[in-house]
Amino acid sequence: MRRFNACLTAAIMILFLLHTVLGSFQLIGAGNLPSKALSHTLLTLMLVHMVIGIILTAKTIKTQRLAGAAYFKENRLFWARRISGFAIMLFMIFHVSAFGTEVDGTYRLKSFTAFKLVTQILLVLSVAVHVISNVKPALISFGIKGLKKRSYDILFVLSLFLVIAAIAFVIYYIRWRI
Repeated sequence: MRRFNACLTAAIMILFLLHTVLGSFQLIGAGNLPSKALSHTLLTLMLVHMVIGIILTAKTIKTQRLAGAAYFKENRLFWARRISGFAIMLFMIFHVSAFGTEVDGTYRLKSFTAFKLVTQILLVLSVAVHVISNVKPALISFGIKGLKKRSYDILFVLSLFLVIAAIAFVIYYIRWRI
């Protein structure tokens, strides 16, 4: 199950990067490529990833109970991964509600309020925490050597994408105010 989840994570990252680029262009008004199928596929893969994460977390908690000690302090990184994953799913609800509205088969924009901007920035931050805390385990699961250099490269590229997404959300908010 862990190997499948690692492959699923790689697919999610590729689709996420595409979604981020296409969505950012659309938010800043520089393009309007259809990404509905991409978004639905990404959401489906994320839901499968979430279910696997819940199963693995439940197994871990069961093992901790059997052992009689949770060692929360020593497992902070594990819990940061789980909490950030939960935060992503929570903020995804806001993301879908902010950008995924259709009325009679026609896409409709809702007013992009300050609250929506805050939820989208929090989504970007939770994705950042989740990715940062999971890069090394993902590389290890694929047997990639030279973890330190590769993880820094991956984190740099992902950080650029997340910054672009955050800037696009701010520009979109400003465009709603003008």
